[in-house]
Amino acid sequence: MRPPPTGPDADAPLWRAAQVFRLVTVAYAVGSQFSTVVNYTRPGLSWFFTGVLVTWSLVSAVLLSREARLRRTVTVVDQILAVALMAATRLVADHDWYSNHQTMPTTLWVANAVLSAAILGGPLTGIGSALLMSVVSAVVRDQINLDLWRDATAPVLVACGVAMGFATTTARSAHRQLEQAVRVAAATEERDRLARQVHDGVLQVLALVQRRGLELGGDATELPELAREQETALRQLISEQDTDVDRGGEHADLTALVRARAGTGATVSAPAGPIMIPRDRAEELAALTTAALSNTQLHAGAGAAAYILLEDLGDEIVLSIRDDGVGIEPGRLDEAREQGRMGVSKSIVGRAEWLGGVALLDSDVGEGTEWEIRVPKGNEWPRSARKHTRTAQRNAAPSA
Repeated sequence: MRPPPTGPDADAPLWRAAQVFRLVTVAYAVGSQFSTVVNYTRPGLSWFFTGVLVTWSLVSAVLLSREARLRRTVTVVDQILAVALMAATRLVADHDWYSNHQTMPTTLWVANAVLSAAILGGPLTGIGSALLMSVVSAVVRDQINLDLWRDATAPVLVACGVAMGFATTTARSAHRQLEQAVRVAAATEERDRLARQVHDGVLQVLALVQRRGLELGGDATELPELAREQETALRQLISEQDTDVDRGGEHADLTALVRARAGTGATVSAPAGPIMIPRDRAEELAALTTAALSNTQLHAGAGAAAYILLEDLGDEIVLSIRDDGVGIEPGRLDEAREQGRMGVSKSIVGRAEWLGGVALLDSDVGEGTEWEIRVPKGNEWPRSARKHTRTAQRNAAPSA
């Protein structure tokens, strides 16, 4: 499935529609010029300004509908030129005429600048452009008053800015949802394909290894157990394809990711429901889990068991990883750091700090090792994590 366009091209239909409106307003402005030129004191100059209007309208229509990277620049020029052409009304007509009529480019054509600003920056930008054009029109015509029934320039332009601005934000929101739906569909399809291949290939081989290992006996008795563990891990991974572990969206289920990283090598206790947090935070915490379990396998000693406790405290995630191994001797982590071994400092403490949290270490010889990772669920730094900062700096040595 081909994904929809991203970035500025998401607004492309609105830009093209606005340029159709622009060309219609050009025809109206030229027609207005034919009917009003007889009232101008400098008709030749008015035709020059009309030529500038037509030329710019054609050029801007092409650029805005095709060149996404130039839209901001063209929109700014649009604002400047609309203001300049309105001000030029005083150069081609006398006070009696321009004070009682609309400015030379016509309000309808000036609305193009408002529409461009609204598409580019949303409703607030559109309203800002509309108010600017309304003030300029009032100043040029020397008609600064609050009689909206007499001059509808301001309400018409503001309405255009609001309407197009909200249309833009709605279109962008729908486009983002469509992109996410496409990513979800693609991720689901790929996961289903991999699950079928794993089930038809790898799992069958592992089952065969288990049977053959039991038949052979002797030195091969370890093979059935290893094959059984890997088969269990793979089946668990396949079963999690219907969860929100990785659906291509902005959030992921931390519980499922931690369980997948733990496999059969650790006992996991977690809430029954998913813990949905921003994807980058979930992936970093899962990687931190892998690093801690790796340290357990390498340093906790033979037969050491690992346990993981995952807690959702509302605004904070607490991830506890402990083992019942040999523990860590006092000063051992400092010694490892001096030797240039940065495993703990980068993979555990560093990740926790990058996420705005802390990593607390509790270990002693013969009493096992426990890491308590406390990180905020989002971008805010929770108070419960701040109060542990000084303790973490004392206890969490940066190397292993």
